[in-house]
Amino acid sequence: MKNGVTIGIFILIILTSCQFKQQEVKQQTPTIDSTLQVKATSILENKLSELNALFGQIIIMEIQTGHIKVMVGLERKDSADYQPCENFSQAHESALIQSISILAALETGKVKLSDMVDVGNGIYSIQDRELKDHNWHRGGYDEISIKQGLASSSNIAIYKTMEKAFGDDAQAYFNLLNNMNYGKPDSIIGIANLKPAYFVTPKDSGWSDTAFAWFCIGYNQTITPIQMLTFYNAIANSGKMVQPQLYKDSTTVINPQIASQANIDSLKQTLEYVVTDGLGQPAKSDKVQVAGKTGTVQLEDGSYIVEFCGYFPATAPQYSIIVSIHKKGLPASGGLMAGDVFRQMVDYINE
Repeated sequence: MKNGVTIGIFILIILTSCQFKQQEVKQQTPTIDSTLQVKATSILENKLSELNALFGQIIIMEIQTGHIKVMVGLERKDSADYQPCENFSQAHESALIQSISILAALETGKVKLSDMVDVGNGIYSIQDRELKDHNWHRGGYDEISIKQGLASSSNIAIYKTMEKAFGDDAQAYFNLLNNMNYGKPDSIIGIANLKPAYFVTPKDSGWSDTAFAWFCIGYNQTITPIQMLTFYNAIANSGKMVQPQLYKDSTTVINPQIASQANIDSLKQTLEYVVTDGLGQPAKSDKVQVAGKTGTVQLEDGSYIVEFCGYFPATAPQYSIIVSIHKKGLPASGGLMAGDVFRQMVDYINE
């Protein structure tokens, strides 16, 4: 009898151990879709070769769960070939913050997307510096709505909107960014050395009278593409920010509502407009309606980061995508370059 009990306990221990192992394996099930990963690698590599670019990333996330379906990084070192780059914690300045700046402005209740802004000839003096729109040499946009300003990536329209919303109280803007969890998450299992997004605020020694103007359009900060995608994913998800995941697990909510539903809805309509009528038109797909934003910044060394971040379908979003490309010299266009990669990926998924 005693032997029978001992054997029974032994079997129970083995079964329990197996269950734990199964749970362990289950927790470590990758979210990556290998077929999509291969296709994304091919599309990105072709575009990087075409542009003779230094580096590129494409990340695709499932909107409601935060599951990362594609995560591709490619860089060119000494040879002409592009090699996989696993450094997804590399942060840089990003003009994709423009949509987020406008969302913060809407949250103050002092501006509406239909408000008109005079951007003049595309050159605007702030202290001893000149803020320029990309079409300044063609005479600028004159008077446009805030919605049109975002669709055409008008730096002046963005800044004048921020001036109207925040006046001299730049800290109120940063407080809103903090409340909206901009720059999160600080860590993701499977991504080494991910750090919090860095930005200069009025509380820092590096702050200057012109810092606010350049921050709200993409400078004086560094953020990784996965952190930027997390925010756009929250916009697509009606304001709910979820933790990106490389291994299947229960969904973790970072922020249940980053901004008011009305302002999220207004911004979503504008992000559709960016693609139908604005600089995001190269991202337009014949197969499904998409929404998103272009971004182009020039780094200190003179090179450019061109990006597109968006989601689809626009009305009931399932996936969010960010494409980020680092290249030397002009031309540099987030829409024409990164937006085209986005479109190819959307078309493939919707075949």
